[in-house]
Amino acid sequence: MPLWDFPNGTLYKREYAAYLLSQILGWDLIPLTIIRDGPRGVGSLQLYVPHDPRVNYFTIRESHSDVLRVMACFDLVANNADRKAIHCIQGPDGKIWGIDHGLTFNSVIKVRTVIWDFGGEPIPDQLLSALSAFLKELIHPRGRVLELLRLLAKDEVAALVQRTAWLLEIREYPGLGRSHR
Repeated sequence: MPLWDFPNGTLYKREYAAYLLSQILGWDLIPLTIIRDGPRGVGSLQLYVPHDPRVNYFTIRESHSDVLRVMACFDLVANNADRKAIHCIQGPDGKIWGIDHGLTFNSVIKVRTVIWDFGGEPIPDQLLSALSAFLKELIHPRGRVLELLRLLAKDEVAALVQRTAWLLEIREYPGLGRSHR
């Protein structure tokens, strides 16, 4: 069933775009994701990471806060509209992964994430540096950045540029505000 707020037939592109963004930024948060034509048409495939489903954002937030800060920043840039606790998994090697990124890159701010613990904290310098380099690449895209942009509509690309510039301007994680919604 199509979603009213995401164009029909684009969720697989968003899954792949999120993977590309993670790679471009050098953050390696998302398992290998590819686009393939399958028995039911074109879609995305993501490398399955064996994990314990009892381990999630709430059970790792104290022990893995550094990687979760990266994921929180990623969610803001990608405009992730669906970060649930169970979308933060831990592989058998201890690596933390983010999964389920079909609801990303909308042109309207839709950030819905469980990761709000860092509101008001400065975004770490290494993340700001990656965002700054990415913003420069958005101006003259080539390679993987160009591939990413081709997956999105023009208004979504403009919003991606705007969100990235905004984070570089405020330099901190936004908080929930008064509504806590």
